[in-house]
This record gives sequence, structure tokens and C-alpha cells, in this order.
Amino acid sequence: MMKQQQYLCIDLKSFYASVECVERGLDPMTTRLVVADPERSDKTICLAVSPALKAMGVKNRCRLFEIPPGIDYIMAEPRMQKYIDYSAEIYGIYLRYISKDDIHVYSVDEAFLDVSPYLSAYGMTARETGKMLMKEIRKELGIQATCGIGTNLYLTKIALDILAKNAPDFIGELDEDSYRRQLWNHRPLTDFWRIGNKTASKLQNIGIDTMRKLAHTDVDYLYSIFGIDAELLYDHAWGREPVTMQDIKNYRAETTSRTSGQVLMRDYSYEEGKLILKEMVDQLCLQLTKNHQKTASMTVYIGYSNKWSVPPVRGSASLSVPTDSSGRWIPEMIQVYERVVNPAIPIRRFNISCNRLQSAGPCTQLTWSDLQEDEEEKDVQIQQVMLDVRKKFGKNAMFRGMDLEECATTRERNNQIGGHKRGNGGKEADAQSKRIL
Repeated sequence: MMKQQQYLCIDLKSFYASVECVERGLDPMTTRLVVADPERSDKTICLAVSPALKAMGVKNRCRLFEIPPGIDYIMAEPRMQKYIDYSAEIYGIYLRYISKDDIHVYSVDEAFLDVSPYLSAYGMTARETGKMLMKEIRKELGIQATCGIGTNLYLTKIALDILAKNAPDFIGELDEDSYRRQLWNHRPLTDFWRIGNKTASKLQNIGIDTMRKLAHTDVDYLYSIFGIDAELLYDHAWGREPVTMQDIKNYRAETTSRTSGQVLMRDYSYEEGKLILKEMVDQLCLQLTKNHQKTASMTVYIGYSNKWSVPPVRGSASLSVPTDSSGRWIPEMIQVYERVVNPAIPIRRFNISCNRLQSAGPCTQLTWSDLQEDEEEKDVQIQQVMLDVRKKFGKNAMFRGMDLEECATTRERNNQIGGHKRGNGGKEADAQSKRIL
């Protein structure tokens, strides 16, 4: 009889808040701390809330104004580079015991580990292995981890999300049998991985509010409502998951895309929005050049101000020949913008995607004297020079003249990670010499 697979899913408890506590010499489990940008309004979302505040009823990812006024707490400015550095150190701890081929980094604070090949060699159970890794993380970095253990990747995630976070030792463990015994009647369904509010609402409409009921529902009926997703729902209701760590490592997407999005700090006018679009298209084209890629299709999604009950708009542009030239793409996307955007309504959100990326082949090192007459090729060569300068001197060492306009955001975004401040060691640019195109 084949031995069951054993997976771990390790999550770093209130990760950003825990890092900020550790950096201040405070206990993450007892300190009241939120990670939020004090320069933004009280409507800004808290990126993390410490366990002590959660115990007082403060919800994770709440807005600042939602924290009761009678609660004292420390507000820590986000330092995204610091959190990435901590995450890398924790990944290094995993690598002492587990091959990178058996680790899937799910997010900056969460990772799946296939420990099946190592248990006999270490003479340890999966639980003992999880405890050992959690202990080393706590000892070396001061971060409390939680751990889910399961016989497949789905059960491992459920053991983490539903059991471990409320267990005295922060460990939860499931196989298919214990899953059905312990969680078939668990409510709400939104506690289960991949069941969001919309899916839960659809299930509720057909009388399903537990995994037990879902497991005993006719599959064809589920297909009529959820399509192909019914297969996933049904398997998960029974605690089954066929995807393995090897499947994840071997997966290659048939097509690739690249996206960029931002929520503006205030409402932008129609003309100001044009500048933001130009900047974002320019930065996407730079990324394409950096990765030796081209695209023949680009799509923009634009969200209006929350003060207006108006749905977002979208538009696309296609070229007969793929390119990574910003000089070619900016005018195309401005035409899309002028076609789909209502000039009378302020803008608050942008999202742009480059679709069906193609390889552009390797680029060679260029100097200004190498620039050729062909306009499109010239654009790409300039972009490569900009990338070379930025790589050596920082992202804001070279930028375009439009990035100096009052409502521009590129230079500020270059000092951010994921839309938040980079933090210590991450600010480049304004103190450096600048070259303007």
C-alpha cells in the first residue's frame, strides 16, 4: 500500500505587523499595532493588524476609521522591502531541509512544502517537521508561524485556514476521513478555500450551506449552475485534490500576459487621466523590453470616481505586428481612451494588460550612438538604454519629461512595491542625479 503524501502549508501570522513589532523589540502576540500609511486618509486600508488587536475584535484589512476610538495602538508605516527581506530569510530556513523543487511559494507570507520524501530520512512525522520549522522561524526572526498539514494540497490549506489559526499550538492536520468528520458541517462555506461570497450565495440559493450537502448534490446539477468549476467544488467537498507539487512545478501557461494597475490618490480629470495612461503604457513597454517580449494586443480598464455610480469601462487596441515600442503603443491607447471614457466623470482607477505576449529575442548592449533612424526601432533602443541606466543608478535615475508633471505618478510609484512604500533601503532617486528624456 502506497504511503499518503504529506504536505505542509506554513503561514506567517499577521506577517507585516509581526515584522514591525520585531523591529521595535516588541512581542507580536501582545502588541497592539497596525500597518498603515499615516500620510493617507483614515479611509486607508490597514495592511496588517497584530493578533492582540484581532483579539479585541479589530478585523484584518479594516480601514483606519473602523478601529474603535477607545483602543490605543501603534501605527507603523508600510516597509514592503523589509517584509520581502524577512520572507526571503524564512524561505532560506525552508531550504535547509527541503529542496526548492518541493516548495511552492504561495504568497509573501505563505508557502506549501511537500515533506513526503524527507520524513523517513529525518525520522520525523509531518507534524514534528512543521513544529521544527515553526520553532526555527520564531527563534531566528521572532515571527510566529501557523502550519496546516494534509494528505493533499487542498486539505493542507483547509487545515491551515480553519484549524491551525485557532489551535493552541497553531497546527492543524487533516486527511480525507478527518476532514469529513470535522468539517462537513462547518459554517460558513466562505471559510473554505476558493469559495467566495458569490459562490456561497449561489450555493445558498439551491439549499447548500455545508460541504456535506455539497458532497451529496448531483454533479450534473452542479455543472448546470457552475460549469467546469463544479468539478472543483465537488472534489473539494469530498476532500479530494488531484494536483500535486510536481504538477505545479511542471505547469506552463499556453499564453502569458502582463498587467499594471493603480488606484489614484484622488479623483483625476479627463486630461489628467490621459497622462496616467501614457505613463502606465510607457512603463509596461519598458517591462516588455526588459523581458525581451512584444505584444499585438493591449487592453485598458478604467474605473470612475466612487462618488459616481457609474460602471467601469474598457477598451482594446490591436496591431498587425507585435511590438514593445512605447512610441507605437501610447497613441493607440490614447485613441482607445478617447473612445471609451466619459470626459465629464472623474477617474480613480486604471488597469492595463498586454495580452498574448511573444518573445522578442535577446537585446544587445547599446549606446546613444547606436540609435537607428527607424522610429519604432529607435523607441525600443531608447527603452533599452533607459533600462541599462536604471539598473545601474536606480529606477528614477532616468525618466521622461511627462513624469515631471504635477499629476504624474511614475516617480512616486518607482519608490513603491505593490502600491505601498518600499521602506528602508528602497528609496532611490530624488537624491541621485537625474537624466530627463
